[in-house]
Amino acid sequence: MQQPENQSKKYNVLFTDIDVGRIKVPQFQRDFVWSKVQTAKLLDSILKGFPIGTFIFWRTRERLRHIRNIGNIELPDPDNGDFVEYVLDGQQRITSLYAVRKGLRLSRDGDEIDYKDIVIDLSIEPNNEEEVVFDSSPEGRDCISIYKLLNAGPNELFKEYGQYIDRISAYKAHLEGYDFSTVVIREYEINIACEIFTRINTGGKELTLFEIMVAKTYDQELDFDLAARYEELVSSEDEEKDLSSAGYDTVPSVTVLQCVAAHICNEIGRRDILRLDKYLFIESWNTVKNGLFVTVDYLRSELGILVSRILPYNSLLIPLTWFFIQKARPGVSPREHKLLRQYIYWASLTYRFSSAVETKVAADLKRMDSILKGQLPDYRGEELTISAEDLVEHSFSAGNAFSKAIICLLSEKAPRRFDTNGKIFLDNSWLLKSSSKNYHHFFPKKFLERKGYQDWYRNSIMNIVLVDDYLNKHVIRAKPPSEYITTFMDENPDIEDMLSTHYIDAPGDMGIWDNDYDKFLQERSKLIAHELNQALAPDVA
Repeated sequence: MQQPENQSKKYNVLFTDIDVGRIKVPQFQRDFVWSKVQTAKLLDSILKGFPIGTFIFWRTRERLRHIRNIGNIELPDPDNGDFVEYVLDGQQRITSLYAVRKGLRLSRDGDEIDYKDIVIDLSIEPNNEEEVVFDSSPEGRDCISIYKLLNAGPNELFKEYGQYIDRISAYKAHLEGYDFSTVVIREYEINIACEIFTRINTGGKELTLFEIMVAKTYDQELDFDLAARYEELVSSEDEEKDLSSAGYDTVPSVTVLQCVAAHICNEIGRRDILRLDKYLFIESWNTVKNGLFVTVDYLRSELGILVSRILPYNSLLIPLTWFFIQKARPGVSPREHKLLRQYIYWASLTYRFSSAVETKVAADLKRMDSILKGQLPDYRGEELTISAEDLVEHSFSAGNAFSKAIICLLSEKAPRRFDTNGKIFLDNSWLLKSSSKNYHHFFPKKFLERKGYQDWYRNSIMNIVLVDDYLNKHVIRAKPPSEYITTFMDENPDIEDMLSTHYIDAPGDMGIWDNDYDKFLQERSKLIAHELNQALAPDVA
């Protein structure tokens, strides 16, 4: 790594570099937010010879996604192979000065800001300590626009401001002769440059891995913009397939990056992602996108995981996407399905991705490879068996992987509505927290509270069923199950078949008519423990 290089640049040199496209503002910089008052104070400091801070540039041949236009000025791109200097610190100052030099009109929050309005009060001596630069002309004062001072010819200036020509010449010399302090870092890797940006950014905003990769993989010639591609992946304005229409709109950008990295190099660490070749990343995008769609289709159609909010871990998508990319043909065999289902429940119930995700995903790719080869994946030393007692004692939490695994099992059963026997609609916006609309305590918590049960026991995961939001909030409420199930029997003659889709057998055998909560938990936990253990140790002979 080379040492930073201190340089000074004159006003004209600095802004010529912007005009020819040599200096760029990278996309990860925040928006331009300075007011005209701030800009006027900055120019006043320059005229007085005060230091205004150092500009920090990253000089590189890499092409990042950058803010191409400043105001209404369309700036060129440098020739391929030429260096670009990206602004890491000083964006607000450099944009302000450029806006004045070009006399830009910028729109912000519905207001138009005209930088030709920033003026120098010519009635004040150049060496006076008073403020001489204002965001608009003070009433009754002779002023000159800084834009005009920098851009008008000598004859025009003399003709209009003859009596002040000496002061104008002095102000112009001050501006154009000012030595701007700059620090240039050369040929640093993008992750180091972004780390520098993060450390000097006074807003304290740390760049995300996705923001860095958006900058790194941007390519105008190949029409690739990762930010735009991710938005299209989640929600496409065209008729193309997207994650939102499949109920998987909460898949985060970092998971998608990890899917790409797993496909390219079988590693998903931050450093591995940052080291990915730009063109290989771009080339792999559609392959990974299609693999992710196949994965989502599989989870929805074969496992009943209809929405992403109930998926125990987003990280599960990484090995599964890798599997379907490698498989390269549609559909799974019955044996493959059993082994994939085993893996998903095993990873979820063991809290696999609560830590060391990178290492564990790398190991799980080998398990996926075994399934592809028709072999049994190796779980030696990590086997899992679920007891009915474990289930009863586990409190429900909408963000807990174990709880989500149980919800996935309930969803896989295709549970039906209590009243009409119709399908239950799951929605990500209804599944955000434990009190959300799709989650219902079969024995309502208010009813159990009156019976004296402790909160953790009332909230057992074995007391949770998936229901329609209307029934949950407007019909069942705090009624005991004997009462509301009896009501639904009048409307739904297939009530017992309906209850079986919730892992609830004949009501009389599960304590429902007697409102026996303890018996209900015991009997239901046996059914669900049996199903989970079959999933964890499938018959694949």
